[in-house]
Amino acid sequence: MKKNIYPGKFIVFEGLDGSGQSTQAARIVDFLNSQEQKLKFGHAGAHLTKEPTSNLIGGLIRSQLNHDWKSSQECLQLLFCADRAYHLEKEIIPLLKRGVFVVCDRYFFSTIAYGGLEVEDREWLLSLNKNFLFPDFIFLLKVSPKSCIERIEKNRHITTLFEKEEMLKRVWANFERLAKEFENVYIIDGEKPIEEVSSNIIRILKDNLLTNKN
Repeated sequence: MKKNIYPGKFIVFEGLDGSGQSTQAARIVDFLNSQEQKLKFGHAGAHLTKEPTSNLIGGLIRSQLNHDWKSSQECLQLLFCADRAYHLEKEIIPLLKRGVFVVCDRYFFSTIAYGGLEVEDREWLLSLNKNFLFPDFIFLLKVSPKSCIERIEKNRHITTLFEKEEMLKRVWANFERLAKEFENVYIIDGEKPIEEVSSNIIRILKDNLLTNKN
């Protein structure tokens, strides 16, 4: 994958559905957008985005995850990667060039971790992402599949294709494997209170950004 050479930092949140990665991504953007942090880290603000995107391809993906239509898993993973390519070209990279910190809720780890349940050729999945931008930080929230299911059932009326406990156990095993294979990965205990999780993430960002300003 391609190293981020732009002035803005690319920060990604990953985890099982129900792990709280969307909540933490939003909280970190709020933190980075405070005037004090803008001055301290020397950036042009922070921007929150997510995958699948709200664009046309992302809409096709979400409709399949919600059981509105069905294709092969290979087709679905190609859609994820097409959505990612568009996302990088039209949104993420232009912002990074301007010095904006881009915080993304899900990225290529999710493609491999979830896609690996149905697609046997893992190397093919990895190859689809080889020319994409690699994040400066990947925060992987660790929450047990059981806790994730409980959170999902409490907060949502509809579950997607992957939101079953046994499936999530397998997905987490895929996430752990990826964490060992790639750099810039920080596994965070997502079972802690929301504020404590955020504090742990902020500490990591401060430790790295303030000592490696460039």
